Amino acid sequence: MSRTALDKRVEELRSLIRRYDHEYYALARPTVSDREYDRLMEELKRLEDEHPGLRSPDSPTQRVGGEPLEEFRTVRHSSPMLSLDNTYSEEELAAFDERVRRGLGRGAEDPPVTYAVEPKMDGVAVTVVYEDGRLALGATRGDGSRGDDITANLRTIRAIPLVLREVASPLEVRGEVYMTHAGFRRLNDRARAEGRPPFVNPRNATAGTLKLLDPRIVARRPLMVAFYNLVEGERHGVGTQLEALEYLRSIGLPTHGGQPAEGPEGLMERVKEWESRRRELDFDVDGLVVKVNAFPLYRRLGATSRFPRWAIAFKYEAEQKPTRLLEIVVQVGRTGAVTPTAILEPVFVSGTTVSRATLHNADEIERLDVRKGDTVIVEKAGEIIPKVVRVVKELRPRGTRKFVFPTRCPSCGSELVREEGEVAIRCVNLACPAQRDRAIMHYASRGAMDIEGLGERVVLLLTGQGLVADVSDLYKLTADDLVPLERMGEKSAENLVAGIAESRNRELWRFLFALGIPNVGAHVARVLARRYGSVDALAAAGEEELTVVNEVGPVIARSVVQFFARPENRALLKRLARAGVRMESESHHAVERVLEGQTVVVTGTLQRFTRDEIKGLIEELGGHAAGSVSRKTSFVVAGEEAGSKLDKARKLGVPVLTEAGFLERIGRS
Repeated sequence: MSRTALDKRVEELRSLIRRYDHEYYALARPTVSDREYDRLMEELKRLEDEHPGLRSPDSPTQRVGGEPLEEFRTVRHSSPMLSLDNTYSEEELAAFDERVRRGLGRGAEDPPVTYAVEPKMDGVAVTVVYEDGRLALGATRGDGSRGDDITANLRTIRAIPLVLREVASPLEVRGEVYMTHAGFRRLNDRARAEGRPPFVNPRNATAGTLKLLDPRIVARRPLMVAFYNLVEGERHGVGTQLEALEYLRSIGLPTHGGQPAEGPEGLMERVKEWESRRRELDFDVDGLVVKVNAFPLYRRLGATSRFPRWAIAFKYEAEQKPTRLLEIVVQVGRTGAVTPTAILEPVFVSGTTVSRATLHNADEIERLDVRKGDTVIVEKAGEIIPKVVRVVKELRPRGTRKFVFPTRCPSCGSELVREEGEVAIRCVNLACPAQRDRAIMHYASRGAMDIEGLGERVVLLLTGQGLVADVSDLYKLTADDLVPLERMGEKSAENLVAGIAESRNRELWRFLFALGIPNVGAHVARVLARRYGSVDALAAAGEEELTVVNEVGPVIARSVVQFFARPENRALLKRLARAGVRMESESHHAVERVLEGQTVVVTGTLQRFTRDEIKGLIEELGGHAAGSVSRKTSFVVAGEEAGSKLDKARKLGVPVLTEAGFLERIGRS
């Protein structure tokens, strides 16, 4: 393909992807399948990888997140990001309308004020600025006058266009970053699978994600955004809030729209309409935002030091119901995390009957001082997860006792462990029966050892019949063992035995992930496999050594060391080794670790490597791929268009290598 044809195809792909993003996020009318969209994205990524000079910062492929930041810089907002005053009743809403009419000099005989009514998302407020049509800045609300520059994190959200066509410059919009209920469930499922405690609710998960200094992690979180404010709308030819929402949608910025309402009666109609409607949405709406519709009236009404006088939030009270707590039980999950659950007298809350509610962890039980027999107040956190909000202590029966969290696993009797700085209490015995079935399912799952046919039903049959006590027993199974099982024919039995045998030779990272080491997900497993090359080498590593590995912090390092320190886990690994499971990378013995102990920083565009590829190579050769230059940096690899990192390296006297020089240094020129 000629350079002209290549340029044309790349621009065509970018244009198509931006169009499909606009249809999906702004218009909510997708016209292409996910498969076709992914195919176009993969083609664009391949072309940019093969021709790095074609890559541009506003390409749709550049949403994976860049280098970790050392800290967020503070930016000043062009105009204050004010909070909204809250109201909870029809009387308070009518009083707001009265204040607006008085501020505009309108009497009872004048026409009612027209308002724009919008759903109030329970997310995190941000402001986004486009310069010359390109995303230039994204920031948090902060104190209202200044916020954190989180541009790198917001760039990873697919719903935020990197480029806007035919808009006046600058264009500033404000909105809310949030998570859908489905996205939140996926995030928590992944957290549990990786041995991390789940998030409490979508808003906390969103806020915590936007505070992360590593945009690569942000890119893997299911963040969405909806915009609701066009700053200086009249400069863009827009005169009302409802027109502004339509304009934002037309240029590719997603909104959740708005509806008109006339006077306090119209507002209450909207309040009643949204009372049930909000429960049908796949994201949290905790109220409505009411704004005077006409922009010229904003200047006349003004603002206090904290709130605009032309807008207010109507908040719905979360439905809460009292019930009696019958028992507190603790359950052991696949990763050993022990979670307390309240067993309740059934009570109808927010549309469903609730008989169990999460108590989260031992700290939450202590904070609530919740006891068996207490009358408790229950609500659904984010309208999804039942939780105990508080204890009605004046109704507490005499003789109740404080709940004492067990010190030993209720399933296997092993001592429970709580690491310093963690809220989770765990059973770290891999042979624990409560963890067994889920551990085997995880081991066989597609993302781990990928054993086809070994799903939940079959696992439960195998453990229930006493054929499998842990994952090492899988490799002892024969077709004759399986044929007598329910709905297991001869051919199915043979296929399953073949699939189990094939899993012996999976990649090392898959095996490490399959073991279910707390805090070690698929990505960290790849990092560890690349760095150590074998289970033996990883098992011999200490905490201090592990924390030096890029993307492995103290929590992960501690989890790895503790896992390999347990006698029962070491015994299981020996059984797996005897069963023929491969425990080292194929290339492990062939790799000379020529960068052992060295810290390397890569900057600029390279010809032979993507950024991830060269970082992986550095770590495979024993080095640490760092994101910033310091006096501890061993050397810098500088490609085309190297920037501030190259300048800093020269200032500090850190050696700088070209891509060719790096290849020569590692013996691959």
